[in-house]
Amino acid sequence: MDTIVLKRVYESIKKNNKIALVMVTNVKGVTPARVGLSMCVTEDGFTIGTVGGGKMEFEVVNKSLECLKSGISETFCYKQEVSEVAKIGDVEIGLFIKVFNPKEKLLIVGGGHVGFTLYQIAKSQDFYTVIFDSREEFCNKDRFPEADELHVGDIEENLKRYNIDEKCYIVASGHEHKQDEIVVKSCIDRGAKYLGMLGSSKKIKTIKENLMKEGISKESLEKVYMPIGLNMGGDSLKEIAFGIFGEILVVKNNAKIDHMKNIKNKFKYKSTFN
Repeated sequence: MDTIVLKRVYESIKKNNKIALVMVTNVKGVTPARVGLSMCVTEDGFTIGTVGGGKMEFEVVNKSLECLKSGISETFCYKQEVSEVAKIGDVEIGLFIKVFNPKEKLLIVGGGHVGFTLYQIAKSQDFYTVIFDSREEFCNKDRFPEADELHVGDIEENLKRYNIDEKCYIVASGHEHKQDEIVVKSCIDRGAKYLGMLGSSKKIKTIKENLMKEGISKESLEKVYMPIGLNMGGDSLKEIAFGIFGEILVVKNNAKIDHMKNIKNKFKYKSTFN
């Protein structure tokens, strides 16, 4: 397999970008394709490598783009009949299109105690983690050694520049009320899967009033999870962080909170744990 192809796939995974790796798995007939040939395809149709060229490769690229859109890996069989290949014989090429989907992305705005504990939980669940803070001492590689991205400086400007999409889960856990207000204002209605903010009832009431004065609708504000998290019955730092991450998982999985003993299909995951 071409190392240039593998390098591009690795770089895309590292940057949390979607990419497809195409590999020839079976060849029948006379064709430039060979078992082991590979190429990668990005969402915009850019390719590196080759699986044999010609009409076949054109169709494989189109199929790869379909797989990238659906996020599902597939096998693909390309066939040419004798009439298309000057009576040399039928050609059949088997390929596997492996889609590498981006991870869920947790944006933690505020690298203090709650943000740090939440980051640790998120990394254990293989989330792509992004830390924002205006203070360098709370946003650096020593404090967050496994963070995928660190953004130090003006919170509002950094968030405005950041590409937010349906894979993003955003938590405002800043050290100042005004900072959390800026986070909500900067991220609301931008397509994030989840936006939540730490805070007391008084803080939340004040921030809602301020943002409504700036033209943000009540309906949009109702979609923000504030106060953030599930009621876990405790108030320790880790319990708060687990409550926040639990709520994120509920939203991610489109689930409803319940005890497993109350769910009819409670043995659904039996094979996973045995």
